[in-house]
Amino acid sequence: LSRGDLVLPWLARHGADLILLDLMLPAVPGEKVCADLRAAGHLMPIIIITAKVGEEERILGLELGADDYMCKPLSPREVVARVKAALRRHGPPATGAAAQVLLNQGRLQISFNGNSVQVTGIEFQLIKILLQNPGHIYSREYLISNLYPDNRVVHDRTVDGHVKKLRRKLKPLFGEWETISSVYGMGYQFLPPPDSSSG
Repeated sequence: LSRGDLVLPWLARHGADLILLDLMLPAVPGEKVCADLRAAGHLMPIIIITAKVGEEERILGLELGADDYMCKPLSPREVVARVKAALRRHGPPATGAAAQVLLNQGRLQISFNGNSVQVTGIEFQLIKILLQNPGHIYSREYLISNLYPDNRVVHDRTVDGHVKKLRRKLKPLFGEWETISSVYGMGYQFLPPPDSSSG
């Protein structure tokens, strides 16, 4: 698409597994497109492609919800490699009950079965990562690197603290079902509640 204002309407009709997003778009700049995609609950990988090479621009892109950032000029082989890596990280799209968990990044809300809860920015990023591939075990190291892209020093127990608080906030949505399960010595995974529509 050649215009930023066409992205959301096009996705509503067609969907996408991954988005390569140029920042220099007419009508609506890529930065706003990226933020709007996440605010609308779109979870597919977003790889920003741009001539802006400054560190601040890269950090801004990642903070807006992008998964990767590539600077022009581009090597086609590197683009393909980055796309494959992003798709591997995200895994197959969620189905069943997991697909019914809705994320609103603009409001930092998580919704399920018509009920919503408010979370912090870090908690929102945490549930977004876990929802990318329900059942997949994400290590603490992976979570830290994706929750804190500025490479600050963060202790493993910091992630445990975020998980504990997020579990407590999710109880009104899922009851006693522990959707965020810890796997000893490995990390955390999202376990969808039983899909009531199937039985």
